[in-house]
Amino acid sequence: MSSDTTEKPALVAGAGPVGMTAALALHARGVDTAILEAEPEDRDRDGSRAIYIHGATCRILERIHPGLGKALVDDGLVWPTRRTMFRGKEVFNRTYDSPGGSGDIPHFTSLPQVVTEQHMLDALDEAGIEIHWEAAVETVDSSPDGVTVETSDGRTWETEYLIGADGGGSTVRKEIGAEFSGEQSENAFIIADIRDDQVDEDFEGLERLFHYDAPEADGRNVLLVPFTGGWRLDIQCYDDDDPEEMASEETMREFVRDIMGEEYTDKLEWISSYFFLQVQADTFVDEHRRVLLAGEAAHLLAPFGARGMNSGVPDADEAASAIAVALDARTEAVAHDEVELFAARREKAAEFNIGAAGQALEYLQGEDPVTVLRKEVAAELADSFEAAGEWLDDAPYGPHEAPPIVSSGNY
Repeated sequence: MSSDTTEKPALVAGAGPVGMTAALALHARGVDTAILEAEPEDRDRDGSRAIYIHGATCRILERIHPGLGKALVDDGLVWPTRRTMFRGKEVFNRTYDSPGGSGDIPHFTSLPQVVTEQHMLDALDEAGIEIHWEAAVETVDSSPDGVTVETSDGRTWETEYLIGADGGGSTVRKEIGAEFSGEQSENAFIIADIRDDQVDEDFEGLERLFHYDAPEADGRNVLLVPFTGGWRLDIQCYDDDDPEEMASEETMREFVRDIMGEEYTDKLEWISSYFFLQVQADTFVDEHRRVLLAGEAAHLLAPFGARGMNSGVPDADEAASAIAVALDARTEAVAHDEVELFAARREKAAEFNIGAAGQALEYLQGEDPVTVLRKEVAAELADSFEAAGEWLDDAPYGPHEAPPIVSSGNY
């Protein structure tokens, strides 16, 4: 073995929220690990990205590194009001006295992803977990006995288990022969961040607003969500819109002015356009049950219901749990079954989340006459029938049920 070869019981590819969760979860279970990250330490992390963190996600992070989940809650905010408009008419408005519920961890918290990542980086530093920057995974060779990883910095790593959390373009996924299948959204979506330093828990008028066919956006659907320090503005494009032109600063400044007011036009900070992918890897593990995929390396889905990072974090936690048990197993069959159980559970969860996000996506972009008629009738009834307005308010985010999770590895 050369001096350039390093051994670790477990390795993590990717230093995004999912990869950092995986490393913290392994450390919490007594497994020595390190993170291999392609980008440099001073990487550019523009954009608010995953701003909505479920309470369940905060509880996982609090469990694997005490204080982490609560730090996100302290820095985030909980908006008390849900409001929905339909073609300029308010159809739903509800303010909750205790929107976060009771206890130390609320139902959700809203803050920029860069803040979440900084707290995770601090937690890794406290735990003594190393991130090897500019060390992109280039090859992965798995066998019944372990995994050999080669990185772009010229190093070779030997490990018992590898968690691939290296994003949608995952090299780890490609190296183990797993393939994405699924669909892409018909419409493009424009996402923008608008800076507002006054947005905090005491901000007057703190609300999540969804507007069907907003006149201010020439009849496009609009979502406006607050997070600590600003607002997320989502605009659904028409089929014949040019996403590049729509995402230009000039056009977005006009949308911001018309939707939010003249005072916000100079506060536009970040713009991006997307066609949302609804895809899942055909397997979350390699043939030898030594490589486990998590987060966007395993699945990509539309953001409705905020299921992306919030499903990647439990992926990472369950992968770490499976590895910890497998490392202590006295038989190969037990180790094998623990990794298979991880795959069975998280593949089922991914199928559910993709289906839920897809249901919301179809509802928003579909031209089905029955769906269109139901929306129009619900909007007409909303003044006298609260359930109609609540349906309009809920539907863009998909179903609220928890995903069905299998309880054994037999699948």
